[in-house]
Amino acid sequence: MREVELKSVVGDLAASRMQIERSGAKPGFVGQLIDKRYDTPGADLVRRDLVLRLRVYERDGRKEGHLDWKGQTRYEDGYKVREEISTSVGDPDTLATILESLGFRIVREIEREIAQYSVAGATVRFERYPRMDDLVEVEGAPESIEEAISFTGLPREGFSSRRLADFVADFEARTGHRAAISSRELLGEYLYSDSSTGL
Repeated sequence: MREVELKSVVGDLAASRMQIERSGAKPGFVGQLIDKRYDTPGADLVRRDLVLRLRVYERDGRKEGHLDWKGQTRYEDGYKVREEISTSVGDPDTLATILESLGFRIVREIEREIAQYSVAGATVRFERYPRMDDLVEVEGAPESIEEAISFTGLPREGFSSRRLADFVADFEARTGHRAAISSRELLGEYLYSDSSTGL
């Protein structure tokens, strides 16, 4: 399937969530979303702009995992577009062990608290990182994305096809503080380079 998305900074996350709930958006998952991106020791996937990702939704001690493959990034009419294949995973911790046993290594960890909604045929996900601007991602068909954005109360010009690394760089340039997009980074353990992991 095609993943088509836009992102924006959210100035007041609670107000934006309230706005979209008033629009009749259907609430979905609320909890922690953890991504672990894998690559070969030679960084073969990053060099080809491909993603192998273990994504875990965690709430109240329960975990739901998905293994995702993403193709190369394209930009069409201002939208970020990638081919994506995903399958659910019964035990994400065991799958992580299998991937590492096969020689794959983690090249990026991303952790955030999310609130996800469905509206106008699109998925709207609000994201709060350990230390970074709050973001919203809107995913769906282009016409659904545009309609869903109108329900967020956020200005359309704030939405773009930029990568997460660009929002990290903006935050750091504006605040003079290093962003943290995982709990380990919040503790000062910066293990990965955004530029070398296709973030």
